[in-house]
Amino acid sequence: MLITLLFVALLAFYVAWNLGANDVANAMGTSVGSKAVTLKQALIIAGVLEFTGAVLFGHEVTETLATKIANPALFAATPQILVTGMVTVLISCGVWLQIATSRGLPVSSSHAVVGAIAGFSWVALGVGAIDWSSIGLISIGWVLTPLISGAIAALFYSQIKHWILDQPNQIVQLQEWIPWLSTALLGVFGVIVLPSLTEPLTNFVIELGFTIPSHDIPLLTGAIAAIGLTIFSWRQLGDKRDKGDKGEILPNPVERLFGRFQLLSACFVAFAHGSNDVGNAIAPLAAIVYINRTGNVPTDGLTIPLWILILGGAGIVGGLAVWGKKVIATIGENIIALQPSSGFCAELATATTILIASRLGLPVSTSHALVGGVVGIGLVQNIKSIKFQTLKGIAAAWLITIPVSALLSAAIFSIARILFR
Repeated sequence: MLITLLFVALLAFYVAWNLGANDVANAMGTSVGSKAVTLKQALIIAGVLEFTGAVLFGHEVTETLATKIANPALFAATPQILVTGMVTVLISCGVWLQIATSRGLPVSSSHAVVGAIAGFSWVALGVGAIDWSSIGLISIGWVLTPLISGAIAALFYSQIKHWILDQPNQIVQLQEWIPWLSTALLGVFGVIVLPSLTEPLTNFVIELGFTIPSHDIPLLTGAIAAIGLTIFSWRQLGDKRDKGDKGEILPNPVERLFGRFQLLSACFVAFAHGSNDVGNAIAPLAAIVYINRTGNVPTDGLTIPLWILILGGAGIVGGLAVWGKKVIATIGENIIALQPSSGFCAELATATTILIASRLGLPVSTSHALVGGVVGIGLVQNIKSIKFQTLKGIAAAWLITIPVSALLSAAIFSIARILFR
């Protein structure tokens, strides 16, 4: 039992490693492409926040993948078949993600996991073993994700372009917009994440005898953070303008300040990615651990042990640090040329889309969200600036991920069933 569990844990770590290597671009690719941060800085920042997001918020999507794709009731009499199937899911997903990463293609790990689960379920118990309603809901999310993210990014960037970048005095305009940009940036992150982060403080205040609404402390925390970011940004912009007046040659101070905003938004995307995509690596492991502990297949209310979340987060961090460079180049440089202002809008749109999906427990594709956001920026700038050849390769990889992972999983499961019958 221990050897089996160790083997499955290593497989989950392998999948998380490849997931981190491929999906790191979704968090930091645009920041590196726009020169807001160096590659080394991006890897360190993304590593910390990916791990934090995975541990704090990774349980909801993990539960969805472990209990909603394959119909668990049909495996009730034969839980060991589900164990074998989940092992094949880990193998097939890890292999496909490694192949895609070696070619610099940002594929969807969500596609790979769902396709693999569907593939072995079909072979094991027939078409009825697949929960098609959940597949349909997730598929709708896959289609809508790039469209919604692209629309949000285009809306953000068109406003920034019109009111700031196209104005004769960009610095004055940016000073007026800083409070709104700070509120939008921290609002997107805070509305969804702060209630959970500040829950211990809220409970402590209530225990002291104060009766307050549950959202008061998160709102207060977000407001203080937005005010602080506004004041800090005003000072930074003022310092740059003063130094510029003394004759020092500086890069565009507007884009430099947007670089700071972009870095902050990239941090939110990294946190969002860790919270959403860690489930793709550890859901099969969580299901296997549950079956080994209870002898039953997991259903609603599956509790994810902390060590599994930590294992997934550590794998993501290791993979993005060692193998993440190729996909970063694709996202950050090979779709459109990015500036910090446009990269900020793409990442803010991605964070908005993915964090909402995480809170709903819907395993959407971070790759789809960010690529959609970058393309939305390109449509506002100039459609000719979009490198459609790169998009064709990405789209092809997206399309074949589900059938390839399903076929791999079905083939591996069939071989395993023959060997261990």
